[in-house]
Amino acid sequence: MKVISTIKELRAELSKERQEGKTIGLIPTMGYFHQGHLELMRRAREECAVVVVSLYVNPTQFAPSEDFESYPRDFERDKRLAENVGVDYLFCPSNAEMYLPNHLTYVEVEKITNKLCGASRPHHFKGVTTVVAKLFNIVKPDKAYFGQKDAQQVVVIRKMVEDLNFDLEIVVVPTAREEDGLAMSSRNTYLSAVEREEALVLSKSLQHAKELIDSGERIAQKIKEEMQKLIKSKPHVNLEYISICDHKTLEELSRIEGETLIALAAKAGKVRLIDNIVIRD
Repeated sequence: MKVISTIKELRAELSKERQEGKTIGLIPTMGYFHQGHLELMRRAREECAVVVVSLYVNPTQFAPSEDFESYPRDFERDKRLAENVGVDYLFCPSNAEMYLPNHLTYVEVEKITNKLCGASRPHHFKGVTTVVAKLFNIVKPDKAYFGQKDAQQVVVIRKMVEDLNFDLEIVVVPTAREEDGLAMSSRNTYLSAVEREEALVLSKSLQHAKELIDSGERIAQKIKEEMQKLIKSKPHVNLEYISICDHKTLEELSRIEGETLIALAAKAGKVRLIDNIVIRD
């Protein structure tokens, strides 16, 4: 595995791979890898001749009050894990490499970024789409891999790819979970033992929603109320939102029909966690 820190060097290496007709897979990450990241890498390894992982904690997707400075980082550990699953190139640029001092250009997807997580993080997706568009232009992958846990991010990036005519396929890999059901996240490391235990209510509430739907319930508000009851029973978990919406447009639904996304966000202590499931009715 080659570790590369400059755009120029990465482009030169990938140009040679491309000339040999090799397919290129990209996994954009902010590092501190867990099994969810590694599953994305394994999937890319199965499907592509060349696997590129970007490791970059992107400052433009963090608000001033958020955890950019304290976001967990462990480069040597990440390097070892990526190499063990067969990654070919680990791209680790500096902020100065990714954003020139006079950087003025941003990519922004409208409407769908104002819902769900975007309602409380109004500048977050502008930073996400900008850095992902830059990575797509730098790497020029045939496929890019994302986790279903970040469901809104997937919808937003797919829309950006469609609208801006990026020539690549977005591959979505199921949410990786701990044995007890908690969705894997780099931020889970922040949780205290009590917060970690109570955070399980998030995945349990989603499972309860699925059980209600399987038993015939179709009224979205009734499902939300049942989920809220569960979550509010845990004193260390503060619910931010529950959304029952169209899986592609993110428009709120009053009834469950078609492909439905049930997504939520909450804080366990000070740690913001997200989770979701997709219901195919």
